Amino acid sequence: MKERNFLDRIMEFEQQLESTHKQFRELIGFVAQMTEENHSLQLENHHLRKRLEEIDEQAKSSNKKQPKKKTGKVDVGEGVDNLARLYNEGFHVCNVHYGSSRKGEDCLFCLSFLNKQNV
Repeated sequence: MKERNFLDRIMEFEQQLESTHKQFRELIGFVAQMTEENHSLQLENHHLRKRLEEIDEQAKSSNKKQPKKKTGKVDVGEGVDNLARLYNEGFHVCNVHYGSSRKGEDCLFCLSFLNKQNV
């Protein structure tokens, strides 16, 4: 009777180890996914900061060269150009996924939006 109880405990312990191993593998997968997402966000943040610095430098240089004119008109072409540039850098510009990384895949929503703006 004691031998049977001992074997039952060993089998129970083995099942617990398998369950713990499965949870550990799931945790590793989750950490890998979070690490990849973190890297992607850091890269996106780096690109956005770099672009912001470029825009600031352009604004400073254009402010020094030209006196400000209050025309009330907005240059829509420049905005569309900026969106097209962002799209080419790998980011969504459509209202569905705006600002998220395209991960190298084309987006029909973005392309449709950009084509409407160019017409």
